[in-house]
Parts: sequence; structure tokens; C-alpha cells
Amino acid sequence: MIVCPNCLHEEYSGAILCLECGAQLVSTGRLTQSDGLEEKGKFTTSQIGELKQLSSSMPTGSSKRCLVTVIRSGQVYEIVNKTGFTIGRISASQMILPDIDLSDQDAYGQGVSRLHAQIKITNDHLYIMDLGSSNGTRVNGQKISPHIEYPIENDDIVALGKLQLQIITSR
Repeated sequence: MIVCPNCLHEEYSGAILCLECGAQLVSTGRLTQSDGLEEKGKFTTSQIGELKQLSSSMPTGSSKRCLVTVIRSGQVYEIVNKTGFTIGRISASQMILPDIDLSDQDAYGQGVSRLHAQIKITNDHLYIMDLGSSNGTRVNGQKISPHIEYPIENDDIVALGKLQLQIITSR
């Protein structure tokens, strides 16, 4: 864990900015697996295998299948036949809705924006892009810059604000 020198809030190792006050934290600038995330939230190899098996057993009408799993609750959201989708939470005043609505996962309380991030699936890679969210997006504990696509792997931990997800795809 990293302690913010400004407000003393604890952040995961590898964080660039403090979620509480926005102060810049020391970082290597490289996307790496955080020790704290690995112990607290990362799925085991057998669980990843089960999710991949579930993904491969989905209907065969598409080469693009994706499972988004909320680590805390185990809730799985399935996306089929899309090369890209958005993740966020709904709001009564919002006209554009995310493809995956995390409202039932205490998204507001966890710092998830209405249109928080976008996932892009290609034949060879999986990418995530923060859509200018208020509380940021992290890949393996490393905050990513908004509006830039970052490659992610099946076993990476993605945090939207404080809500941790794991994305499994069969491409």
C-alpha cells in the first residue's frame, strides 16, 4: 500500500494519484500487478479456468464473447457479439446508458461514473479506456490516463473507482 503524503489516505501499490485528494503519488509508470490486489481480489487459476470454460461454452454464433465479473460480489455480466461496450451506472438525468450497468453493485458509492470506461475487443487484444471518469480507472492498481486505450489481459484486475472487476474474453 502507498500512503498519500498529502491526506494520509492509503492507496494500492502502483497508484499514481490519490483517490481522496488527487495528490500525485510516486510510481514506476508501468502497469504491474499490485501485491495488495493479488491477495485481496484476484481470482485463482482454477476460478479463471472456470470463467474461461463458461465463456467457451456460450452460444457459438460469435467469435467475440466477454464476461465481466465483479470481484466483491461474484456477479457476472455477459457481453456477446460486440467489439466494444461501455461500463458505468445509470442515472435518471442521463440520456446515454452504459452497456453494463453496475448500479446494483453500489456503483455510486464505489465511485463509478455514469459512463466510466469502454472495453474494446479485437481478434488479438482486449483494450480498456477511461472515459474521463471522476474517480479514475486502474489496471492492476496502476491508474490509467483518460481517453487512451490500454491493453489488458484476461487475468488483470480493473478497478472503476473502488469497484474491482475481472474481464474474461474468448476471442
